[in-house]
Amino acid sequence: MAEPNMIYLVRHGEKAGVGSDPELTPQGRARAQSIATILHRTGIKAIYSTPTQRTLQTAQPLAQRLGVEVQHYDPRAPRALVEKVKALGGTVLVVGHSNTLPELVKLFGGAPGADILDDEFDRVYQLINGADGKVSTVLLTSVPAAQ
Repeated sequence: MAEPNMIYLVRHGEKAGVGSDPELTPQGRARAQSIATILHRTGIKAIYSTPTQRTLQTAQPLAQRLGVEVQHYDPRAPRALVEKVKALGGTVLVVGHSNTLPELVKLFGGAPGADILDDEFDRVYQLINGADGKVSTVLLTSVPAAQ
């Protein structure tokens, strides 16, 4: 199996209102641009997102910059996503939700840390697969771009 050398996981940006499928706020869109700026030179070969507007809008700026198509995954089937990503190799971005990212981080072998709060949107996980098979977890922060 061709383990990816690095996996980035982020939560979608700030969302407008509640509802079942809200879009990003202007601040959330700015954060998506910030994430694209942070990650555009990391060698990402594939981007995965749940099929909600807020996650897709978070993934889109980086996808456009890299010329990569965003692939959808089912947040209720995290193991299927992990298997697909592990089979790929290369560097990957996964965009998810506050209630799904910690489990994904664990399934990829990383350390999720504290629960993600409902109003927390700035966590960027960097999971580095070492030659020894161990996964190092680095926690980065995205900031919304100046508006």
